[in-house]
Amino acid sequence: MSKSENTAFDMLDEYISRLSNGDKSALADLYCCVSSPIYSYALSVLKNRCDAEDVLQDTLIEIWRAAPGYKRMGKPMAWIITIAKNLCMMTLRSRSKISDEPFDLFGTAADNPTLNSDDKLVINECMEKLSDEERQIVILHSVSGLKHREIAQILELPLPTVLSKYNRAIKKLRKTLADE
Repeated sequence: MSKSENTAFDMLDEYISRLSNGDKSALADLYCCVSSPIYSYALSVLKNRCDAEDVLQDTLIEIWRAAPGYKRMGKPMAWIITIAKNLCMMTLRSRSKISDEPFDLFGTAADNPTLNSDDKLVINECMEKLSDEERQIVILHSVSGLKHREIAQILELPLPTVLSKYNRAIKKLRKTLADE
């Protein structure tokens, strides 16, 4: 684990510890660190911005509730994404049908000022070429920064499957970009 990853994990652990002690300001700090990865993951699963925003908020509420029982194991982001995953699955089960809304990884321009609208269109078009599972793996690794073994645990897949799907997805993305 790199020093920066270790520092980020320590920071998340510290925020969760502060939450467990009732420090409400820690929730704002935690939100700044985890909102983008949680939202991106939820959007990759649910394919609906409103539902992804709901899962983001519900995840933070659940973290607040579960913080006193949190045990430091050096994997706070995996714990957080597992909470988001469970909330996504509950949302999917409660739907009568899956949304036909097109996939939109980055939401509106206000959500990600580093990308212009052309960049977003290209990224969304590329992500559309991936299966749901490939998209989740890419987002969990690239946006959330999780290791492949953590992704395998969260998605309940064998590690070799996660690795091959990730590599296949990256090849598809490269091919799509080259074809454009």
